[in-house]
Amino acid sequence: MELDMDFTTHKKMAIDLFNLTWDLIEKQDRTEAENDTMVYAANASRYHWGIVGSPLNFARGEWQISRVYAILDRAEPALHHANKSLKLCLEHDLGDFDLGFAYEALARANAVKGNLAEQERNIELALETAEKVDKEENKNWLLKNIDAVSTGVIPV
Repeated sequence: MELDMDFTTHKKMAIDLFNLTWDLIEKQDRTEAENDTMVYAANASRYHWGIVGSPLNFARGEWQISRVYAILDRAEPALHHANKSLKLCLEHDLGDFDLGFAYEALARANAVKGNLAEQERNIELALETAEKVDKEENKNWLLKNIDAVSTGVIPV
C-alpha cells in the first residue's frame, strides 16, 4: 500500500526530505525536536524513493538513515540500515563511491556500538574502495567522511 501521489510528487518529496535531513545533519546544536525531524525526514525520504527510485536511491537512503541514527548514538538501527545499504550496493553493483560509503556507514555504526575491531575493518574496506573511485572530487568527499568516523567531525 502506498500514498495516492503521482510520480513527480513522490520524487519531489524524496529529494526535499533527503535535503532537509542533510541540512539537519550539518546543523550544530540541534534541538530534540530537530533530532526527531531528522529521523522522520530520512525515513520518509527513503519511503518515497522506494516508490519512484532506483537501487542507487535506495542505497543512499539507507546510508542516510544509518548516518542519522549514528549521530544520535543509536547503534542498532545505524547498523541495520548500513547493512541494508551495503547489501544494495553489492547486489546491484552500484560502484565504488556508494560501496565506500556503505563501508563508512558500517564503520560509523560500529564506532557507536563500541565495536572497535569492526569499525577498523570497515574503515580499511572503505579506504580500499575509495582508492578505486575515479572522480577525484568524489574520492576526496568519501575520504573526508571516512576520516570523520575516527574524529567524530561531520564534514561540510
